This record gives sequence, C-alpha cells and structure tokens, in this order.
Amino acid sequence: MANPLEGKCIVLGVTGSIAAYKAVDLASRLTKQGVIVNTILTESAQRFVNPISFQSVTGRKSYTENDLWSGEGHVVHVHLGQNSDLILIAPASANTIAKLANGIADNLLCITVLAATNPVVLAPAMDAGMFAHPSTQANLRILQERDVKFIGPACGHLASGLTGKGRMEDTAQIINYLRYFFSQKNPLHGKKLVITAGGTQEPIDPVRMISNRSSGKQGYALAQAALDEGAQVTLISTPTQLEPPFGCKVIHVDQAEHMHAAVMDEIVKAHALIMAAAVADFTPVATQKEKIKKEIPLKVIELKPTKDILCDVNALKIKSKLDLKIIGFAAESQNLKENARKKLQEKGLDMIAANNISQPESGFGADTNQVLLLFADGSHEQLPLMSKQEVAEKIVQHLVSWLSEGAA
Repeated sequence: MANPLEGKCIVLGVTGSIAAYKAVDLASRLTKQGVIVNTILTESAQRFVNPISFQSVTGRKSYTENDLWSGEGHVVHVHLGQNSDLILIAPASANTIAKLANGIADNLLCITVLAATNPVVLAPAMDAGMFAHPSTQANLRILQERDVKFIGPACGHLASGLTGKGRMEDTAQIINYLRYFFSQKNPLHGKKLVITAGGTQEPIDPVRMISNRSSGKQGYALAQAALDEGAQVTLISTPTQLEPPFGCKVIHVDQAEHMHAAVMDEIVKAHALIMAAAVADFTPVATQKEKIKKEIPLKVIELKPTKDILCDVNALKIKSKLDLKIIGFAAESQNLKENARKKLQEKGLDMIAANNISQPESGFGADTNQVLLLFADGSHEQLPLMSKQEVAEKIVQHLVSWLSEGAA
C-alpha cells in the first residue's frame, strides 16, 4: 500500500517557541508525503515565524488570529477541526498545554481543538525546568487522560543554554509517529510479524570477524511496509547504519547463534516470519580472546556450520502446529530460479524472494532490487527493478492476502 500519510488532512498548530522554525520543515515534509496541511499560528508563534513561510511550503492558506475575527470567523474553527483527520501542535508550548488542559479557548488554535472530535497529538517544546514543573506535569496528565497523544519532548541542548528534557522531537520522528498512528486500522492490525535484517558477524578475535555485504536495507524496508499495513513488527537486526522504523520492537543481535535464538523465541506467537537477514553458513570453532598478532603465523581458521534457522523454524512449525507463514530470501549469483526453488522446497517456505547479487542494481548495499518471487504452489512472479521499499510492499501485500480476516 501507499504511505499511510498520503491523502490525510492535518491541522498543524504552531505556538510560541524557539522551536517554531522546525514546524516549517515539518509542514514541508508532510506536504511532500501527500498530506494536506492547514496551519494555525498563534500570535506568539508569529514572533518566531511568518505565516507566509508555511503558505510557501504547503501551498495552502496559513491561519492566524485575524481569521478568527474575519467574516467567516464564527465557523472557521469548526471547519478546520471537523474537516481534518488529526490535529498536531508542534511545537506545543507550556502555555498552550495549560490552556488545553483547562478548556481555555482564547485563540483560534485552542478553540479549534475544543471544536474538534479528531485525535490530537502534541509535541512539547520548552525549557527543562518548565517541562518538569508540577503544573506542567499535572496538565500533561489531564490531557493524557483525555486520550491526547504526546511525542517527546527529547533531551538535548535547549535555547536557554541548558541541557535537559524539553527539546521538540525531531521532525523525522514526528512524521514517523504519524505514519505509524494512521496505519493502525490497516489490514494486518493485530498480526505479529517477525522480520530479520542485516548480515551476521562471526568473531575470529576481539577485532576481526567473518561477515558479508548485507546492509539490512531490504529487511528494514520490509519492517516499514509491514508497519504501514498495521502489523505488530519485531525486527531482529544485526548492527547497521539504519534507523529502525518507528513502532517496531527491535532485538539487536550480531552472531548467527544469537539470531537463531531470537527467531525461535519470537515466532511462537507470530503469524509470519520474513527471513531477510544474510546469516553466515559457518562460524569459527573458537574465538581467540586476544587479538591475533600479524607476526604469529595463522594458516587455518577452523570453521563449523551454523544452525539452519529456516529449517529449524519449519521443524518447530510442524511439531507445534504453528499457524505461521514463512518467507525466505535467496541471494544467488547463478542458476537463480533453480537454486531458489530448491531452497523453497527444502526449508518448507511459503514464498522465497530470489535476487541475482551479481547485478549492480540489485546487489548488497543498493537502494534498488530486482526480485523473483517463487511460491509453494509452484507459481512465480517476476518483479521489475524497483526500490527496496517497493519490493517490500509487494512482498507484504501477499501476507495481507494470506493473513487478513476473511481471506481465502
């Protein structure tokens, strides 16, 4: 499916905080993701940012106090509140939080919130002392009891020069939160998916290891696609440079044996496993406790096979009668279809995604992939070269058809 944010209408409230400049970037990014953004600036917010900035990045009118007292002032707040999917106030100052908690409606933003029946999300921004003050904390509790959602604040350097909790959450995190929020009624809601990502690292000594070129990009894309469909996602990941998608449970592992243990533990209550990680086939028999010095001759590193995770998953599925869909990956450099079909059958998979790693645009580390999907019933589907996120969406769509209520 498309990004859950696409086509949504959000009222973005901007209040008097030095973090107001971040709201311009937030409005811009939301618009680029297909969101209809209607901005409301309080009088204090206009001391920091200009309404024209928001109009420039959203292509829509930016509302101020003047609109409350214009010819349509008696209904503009109703129109904004009731014709949106969500109200987001970012940054949300201590003053605005206090007003909302106590039902004070003395500006366009607050009266719009009172008139609306839609979800409200606040991204607080203030000095650490203000956030920690008992009055602010009491107001936060009141709003939480009314099901108002909060993202942040984060810890960091503040405008006062101090460091503490009160900094507005990063724009990317706010967008990821909203993406997750809007996905919760999608077809895979209530379904647990376990997804593995990255390449395992088998230590030789404290410095060296046996690993592979897997970047984890495809696995992380699969996690995002599954979250977008409403799934509860557990991402079992080796060390990567990637930021895990918002909303998933992350289990960090490094070696094949650690990934094996995590997978076997998590699949017991799962509905599907997508094994996208590149797991080492062999690991050193012994790991040296000290760094091997160059001066010491090392002719042989003795290896032993690692446990075959997919074979063990299939064995547990049969033994425990698990209702589990299993999807594997096959990274091949020759005889793509034949090797992938063999792996599909030997490991009892429902689907396998095979890609030719010798192709420059579908190998490890690339942002694109060209995948052949093979199914247990003997059918197959050749996907064209596309982004790894698009590949992930195609794969997850098959899970949607298998796992959604009412599906055949």
